[in-house]
Amino acid sequence: MAKVAFIGLGIMGYPMARHLAKTGGHDLTVYNRTAEKAKTWVAENGGAHADTPRAAAEGADFVFTCVGNDDDLRSVTLGDTGAIAGLKSGAALIDNTTASAAVAREIAAASEAAGAGFLDAPVSGGQAGAENGQLTVMVGGDQATFDKAKPVIDSYAKMVGLMGPVGAGQLTKMVNQICIAGLVQGLSEGIHFAKKAGLDVEKVISVISKGAAQSWQMENRWKTMDEGFFDHGFAVNWMRKDLDICTAAARENGAHLPVAALVDQFYAEVQTMGGGRWDTSSLIARLERE
Repeated sequence: MAKVAFIGLGIMGYPMARHLAKTGGHDLTVYNRTAEKAKTWVAENGGAHADTPRAAAEGADFVFTCVGNDDDLRSVTLGDTGAIAGLKSGAALIDNTTASAAVAREIAAASEAAGAGFLDAPVSGGQAGAENGQLTVMVGGDQATFDKAKPVIDSYAKMVGLMGPVGAGQLTKMVNQICIAGLVQGLSEGIHFAKKAGLDVEKVISVISKGAAQSWQMENRWKTMDEGFFDHGFAVNWMRKDLDICTAAARENGAHLPVAALVDQFYAEVQTMGGGRWDTSSLIARLERE
């Protein structure tokens, strides 16, 4: 059993922290910007809550962060009340936020100066994956820190892979989001076309999902897309944030992302329809509006 701090109890972080406590059996101290949520988590799962990220991190072997974006990550890790100020020598800071590779390297340098290790470890699998402890974790960092942290990360994951040095986890998550953008748009167009052609969508999916068109998105989202139900946790607002990170990185490395850029604009249209909090499969709503 390790002493663990978890900072950020949002849609993903709340169940991830629970798995660290319940599945992993670790001693948890949690911090959340909204203190009431941290108190509720403790009432449900045990452990303790802290008033600052620094207080949560003090004495911890592993400190996990899962917040919204680069600025949020800086706010909970840097400065006098940030988690890094509370890190003990030899601890490891594992960041599950989807953020930029640049901020990962920034936080890694600050952690190293404090005598601690750092892993950028964004996750994929959505709210359901977090609830069920079945997330895929893409990790950047050194082998020694990864080997030490992996048994703890395993508490909420089905797959944990070291992708390269610090920043490689975030870059891999960008690849993930680029692929998802194109897949969801293609699935949206396919279902929309099937309806317009008078086909039975369920029959169509039952056949094509056994062939080359098969994908996780098809298996898990076709039915709710067909029904116009878009409440699966990972919101359009967050996907646009992620695609913005992807396009910024592409400008730096020279990659061409025409489909991702186009789908990002489609998501902007969904936002104007009032769908900023709909999940990412809501691209079909844009096609089916009257």
